[in-house]
Amino acid sequence: MGKLKRKIIHLPGINYLIRKVVSYKASREANEIAHHFDEYLKPLIAHEQHLRDEVHKIRHNVYCEELAFEPSRPDGMEQDDFDPFSIFCVIEHKASHHYAGCVRVVAPQTPDQQLPLEKFCQGAITDPHLNPANFDRTKICEISRLAVPAAFRRRNADKFAGAETGAVNEETYSEKELRCFPFIAIGLYLSAASIVINRDIEHCFVMMEPRLARSMRFVGIKFKQIGPTVEYHGKRAPYYINPILFLRNLSPGFKVLHLNLEKGLAKDVRHLE
Repeated sequence: MGKLKRKIIHLPGINYLIRKVVSYKASREANEIAHHFDEYLKPLIAHEQHLRDEVHKIRHNVYCEELAFEPSRPDGMEQDDFDPFSIFCVIEHKASHHYAGCVRVVAPQTPDQQLPLEKFCQGAITDPHLNPANFDRTKICEISRLAVPAAFRRRNADKFAGAETGAVNEETYSEKELRCFPFIAIGLYLSAASIVINRDIEHCFVMMEPRLARSMRFVGIKFKQIGPTVEYHGKRAPYYINPILFLRNLSPGFKVLHLNLEKGLAKDVRHLE
C-alpha cells in the first residue's frame, strides 16, 4: 500500500495535466489554422504598382470610408508621406483573387525620414532606452496601416447581416475558409515580421490599441509597451519588439504559420533592395 501511495504521489498533478491538454489543444488548433491559411490565403509583397494600388484602395476603404480616420480622396486611394520608403504586404484570397488585408513596414533610409509615431505621437515614448532616436535610421521600422476589409472580418455568426455592412456571402466563402479569416491580422503581423527579419532591421515600433497588443500575446507576439496610452485615432500606445524577442516568444503552433508565410514570401523578399 505504501508503494502504491508513493507512486500516486509522483503522478503529475491535475493542474499539470490540464495545462498539457490545453497546450496540446492550442497547438493543434494553431496547426489547423496554419493549414487552412495556407490553403485559402497567400501573402504577397507589393512590388508591382497594381498591387500597391490595391493596398491604397484597402486603406481608403477602411481608414477613410469606414473609420473616417482620414479624409476621403477623389481617387479612392489613401496615401501619405511615409509610403515612398515603405514595404507593403497584401494577403490574397486564392479562390477569388480578392485581397483580404494589407500592412506596411515603414523603413527609413536617410536621417530626415521619420517613423509615423515620431511625427504624430511625439513624446508618447517614455522609455529612454527604446526610442527610435537612439538607433541608426536604417535599423528601425514601424509596422503600420494594417487594414482588413469588412468582408473578411465577418464571422459566421454575422452571416445574416446585410451586404451593406460587409457580411460574408455564403455562396462565395466556405465554412472552412471562414474559420481562418479572424487570423488574417495575425498573418499580416507575421508577414511583416518576415520582412523585418529579412531586411536585417533590428528595432520595430508600432502604435496600437492595448487590447490588440494583449490579443497578440495569445500567439506569442509579445510587444513591449514603451509609453502610456494616448489619444490617436482612439486609445493607442507605443510598443516595441525586435526579431530576437519575436522568434523567442512565438508560440510553437503559430511558428508553423510563420514558417509557411515566410516560405510564401521568400521569392518576393529576394527582390527587396
